[in-house]
This record gives sequence, structure tokens and C-alpha cells, in this order.
Amino acid sequence: MMTEVSFSSGQLVLLNAILALMIFGVSLGLKPGDFARILKAPKAPITGLAAQFILLPAFTSLGIWWLAPDPAIALGMLLVAACPGGNFSNIMTWIARGDVAVSVSMTAVSSLAAVVLTPFNFAFYASLNPVTQPLVSSIAIDPWQMISLFVLVLIIPLALGMLVGARFPRWVDKTEAPFRIISMLILFVFVGIALWQNLDAIALVLGPVILWVIVHNAFALGVGNLSARLLKLRPSEQRAITLEVGIQNSALGLAILFTFFADQRAMILVAGFWGIWHLVTGTSLAYFWSRRAPAE
Repeated sequence: MMTEVSFSSGQLVLLNAILALMIFGVSLGLKPGDFARILKAPKAPITGLAAQFILLPAFTSLGIWWLAPDPAIALGMLLVAACPGGNFSNIMTWIARGDVAVSVSMTAVSSLAAVVLTPFNFAFYASLNPVTQPLVSSIAIDPWQMISLFVLVLIIPLALGMLVGARFPRWVDKTEAPFRIISMLILFVFVGIALWQNLDAIALVLGPVILWVIVHNAFALGVGNLSARLLKLRPSEQRAITLEVGIQNSALGLAILFTFFADQRAMILVAGFWGIWHLVTGTSLAYFWSRRAPAE
């Protein structure tokens, strides 16, 4: 499904700046110990990271192979599945009375691992899957341009955020939560304007996209929860992993899409609606769990 959706170079720069701002805000509360925690107590975060980067992309590919959605929608689902955990998973884990330490350590490591694993998983499963292989083969992607994008919107903001957080801890305590919310709202406004400019092209695929995203998000939450249960982790750890796997960094997916797949309206809609829907399901689940203390 190839229909032109236009985005200017200025819009791409703005989107990447917004994503970098979001990553900077998330990393303000990260510390070197968040990375080291996986070495000290590895079972829960490694289970979550395996569900995030191995099980979710693999099972998404199998589901696409079996159900055969439109190739562009399928590619969008694969890209979202290949992304790291989303920016609000830590806050939702805290609301849900989950293990925040597990959530934070997963966020820290997955943000770094995404530089390699996100493009690898996406390219591998998109090329392997017969539903998506013809479409992805027709799109030329400059690997160095993608690496540069990840460095600019993930690595540099992550390092700067940790540096600022360590240098100005009192300022971080006051601004971290508002920073996340404001940057997310700015992203929604930007995406809303960009999609409004292409409303006619988008209207034709909106219905199927909504259905697939709802199913896919429920599946992601299930993969995280079932993985944690099978490994017999504590209930608070199960909650953290469920939310971390079910809340994907769709903003990163949008940055990749607007840069490399700007003519694929369905792919952009998948990531865009994911960014809204996972907040609905994540917040609802967090509120449900907040009313019930984990039976540790």
C-alpha cells in the first residue's frame, strides 16, 4: 500500500528534537547503578528484556505470518515490536505498586540495547516474513543514517540526561515528572498536526490500523506477564515487566518512520495510534493494580 504522505525536512528535525527531549527527560532519573542492578539481581530484568527484544518481535512475526494483515500495517507492527520500552512505563509501574527498580533498570539497558537490537530485529523479521519481505525489499535504508539517528535521539540525550541528573539532583526532583508529560504532549501535538495535513490519505486505513493495534498491544502485555509468571517472579516484578513490555517507545518508531518510510501511511498510523492506546491500557492496568497490593 503505497500512498504519498509528505513531511518536510523541518518537520523531521523537529520530531527528532522532540524525541531527544523525551529521552533526556527519562534519563534524568537514571544512575549508573540502574545498569549495574542487572548484574546484582539479574533474573527479573533479564526475563523482561528477553520478552522485550526476543519474544515480542518473534511472536509478532509469527502472528503476522499467520493472520496476514496488510503488509504496511504488518511492517508497522514489527517496527513497534522491535522498539524498546516506552517513556511512561516507570511511572505506571510505580502507580501499579510494581517493582520500580526492575522497571528502571530495564528502561536503562533497553535504551542502550535498542541502538543495535531495534534495527536488527526489524530488518531480520521484516526480511524473513513473507508478508512483509516484498515491501521492505523495495525500500532503501541507509544503515549509517539509521545509526546516526539512534545516536542523536537515544545515546547523546541519555548521556546528557544522566549527567544533568547527577549534577543537579534537586532540580531533577522538581522537574522530572512535568518534563516527561510536557514532552509527550508536544509529541502528540506534532503528530496530530502532521497527520491532519494528510487526513485524506489516512482515512482509508484508519479502521484496520486501530483494530490491529488494540490486538497487538494486548498481546504485548500478555507476553510480558506470561513470561514473568512462567519464571515465577514476584508479583511486583510481574507487574513491572508486564508494563515495560506493553508500553513501547512508539515515539522512536515514529522518528524512524518519518525519516525512512514517510510514504507509508499505515506504518505511521500504527506507531501513532500505539502511542495513544498503550497509555490508555497501561494507565488502566496500573490503576487496577494500584487498588490491589501485590501478594509478595
